[in-house]
Amino acid sequence: MVSKSLTSLALLTLRQLRRVASDLGVGLYSRKSKDELLDAISQKQEFSTGRTRLETAISLAEMESEFGDTPLPLSETRVVFLPRDPQWAYVFWEISSESLRASQAAGARQLCLRVSDVTGLKDGSSHPHTLQEVVVDSSASEWYLPVPLSDRDYRVELGFRQSNGGWFSLAFSSVARVPAMHPSEQILDQFVPFSLDATATATATPTTTPPTPQEAGDNSLHERLYQTATIRWRQLGRGSEAFHELSDSESQPRGLSDSGVGRWASGRSESGIGGVASRQRSFWLVADAELIVYGATDPAATLSIGEEVVPLASDGTFRVQVPFRDGHQLYPIKAVAADGEQSRNITLKFERITPEDNSNTPEQAKPEWF
Repeated sequence: MVSKSLTSLALLTLRQLRRVASDLGVGLYSRKSKDELLDAISQKQEFSTGRTRLETAISLAEMESEFGDTPLPLSETRVVFLPRDPQWAYVFWEISSESLRASQAAGARQLCLRVSDVTGLKDGSSHPHTLQEVVVDSSASEWYLPVPLSDRDYRVELGFRQSNGGWFSLAFSSVARVPAMHPSEQILDQFVPFSLDATATATATPTTTPPTPQEAGDNSLHERLYQTATIRWRQLGRGSEAFHELSDSESQPRGLSDSGVGRWASGRSESGIGGVASRQRSFWLVADAELIVYGATDPAATLSIGEEVVPLASDGTFRVQVPFRDGHQLYPIKAVAADGEQSRNITLKFERITPEDNSNTPEQAKPEWF
């Protein structure tokens, strides 16, 4: 009976042997090989109880064999396009059994990847004469594709070339941007200098002709945009601009010196005698903010902010930096298509508040006792 039990045990799988070993109390059974488990079980089992457990294990094995393999859920047919660098992209895909059967019934012959240039297109179409078809191994599930041109948008289609020359499509990837080979043209933000002493009563002078690319960096455009954006709120005041216009008599409380420091600030009495050695130093602080308005539209469109026409870059992007002073600013941005039939607009509203301002310029700095 013992020899029969050992023979039956040898027919069990490693998983079933571990279950029997667990019932018998064999230690570290999950780390043992099949031969080690057989030796450990033969040493542990007793004749009276071992036969029952062995028969139970055999019956479980017979039941599991009747179940068969559990069918796996069908995978979804999909293809993923991942640019790796400006010259190569990585593509991987999955084809469901249903899609495979349908393609075979349609006369599928070769598995292929089609690469399309879709830069600037939104309706699923592609630029003419840019389609490239790459034949791949029918058993493969991934591939490296050479990129025709960098700095473009591409989409990959997975499908079969049919025996009659037709095409059987399976799936499309999402659109992905291939990075450019050259560095970004914008290396550093070009901040537009402006003066806080500029009077807020200056009126904007609308222009009717678009500025040339050379005028894109013209400071007057940014100042005109600011003046236009704030003209409707002029009656509310000028905020931080006003502190430059305050007279000394208005800005200095009684009992303070020209620097705003009281008589006891340096330890000196009103007569100039004190226990601290006299020292003087001028001190100053300047701080302000600028507002950056940026976006993009069709390169052939005309873009305006308020009544000012803003030049576009070759790719349709724009970027203007304007003063951001206290008060309200309103920037109505509008883009009109080249044929004038379509337009898009957005209005941006900003408000700046400076709750405290004890700054001064180097020219305004005066010697102080400290």
